[in-house]
Amino acid sequence: MKKAYFNWSSGKDSSLALYKTLNQSDYQVDFLLTNINKDVNRVSMHGLREELLEAQAAAIGIPLRKIEFSGNVTMKEYDETMRNAMESIIKDNYKHCFFGDIFLEDLKAYRDTKLSEVGITGVYPLWKQDTKALLTEFLSLGFKAITVCVNAQYLDKSFVGRVIDEQFINDLPENVDICGENGEFHTFVFDGPIFKTPVQFSVGEKVHRTYQPSDSDDDNCYQKDKEVSWDTGFWYCDLLPIKVE
Repeated sequence: MKKAYFNWSSGKDSSLALYKTLNQSDYQVDFLLTNINKDVNRVSMHGLREELLEAQAAAIGIPLRKIEFSGNVTMKEYDETMRNAMESIIKDNYKHCFFGDIFLEDLKAYRDTKLSEVGITGVYPLWKQDTKALLTEFLSLGFKAITVCVNAQYLDKSFVGRVIDEQFINDLPENVDICGENGEFHTFVFDGPIFKTPVQFSVGEKVHRTYQPSDSDDDNCYQKDKEVSWDTGFWYCDLLPIKVE
């Protein structure tokens, strides 16, 4: 079996991709790798508390490694930190890593370009599959997930802190991908076939946060001469860990 690691978001796409990976015989997943906002000790983008990420990995039974970034990291700093983090991974002779991406071509191209620079190949178990079919499979397998972050440009406060089920799917606006693949929403998976035990938590407050693009043109993810909107507002639902005696 080929040695591999999994780029872990803590959400549903990662969970389904990991499930598919563990149910084949070509690769051995040795650890999960997650980016952390070290300013607030939370999973980057998802806003999930680091304690719940750790509880999730423990419930799955796969070791967890973390890469820490500041909350206002620039693209240059991000690339440098990632390259430094890859050094120890490369020394351990890892040549393959997994992602839960589905159809974002630009993101995949960026990942593959950066990975090729250090001799690692990205593997995408969900790539180009129908998102409705994927979410149907996810639920039918017994996975359970709750939304922890929604993009306020697409979804209002009522969608954050909700368990993903048929009613949630039916309530989604037509312009929202059913898997949130365009960044419309992010989830935390707390139970399912890859878990030895469910992750215990309680639902805390919902907060709205806004973000601004970098003042430096080099760090902006858009060009001024293109009509690209900047997603500034997000609703977060804070999940609180429950210690199991």
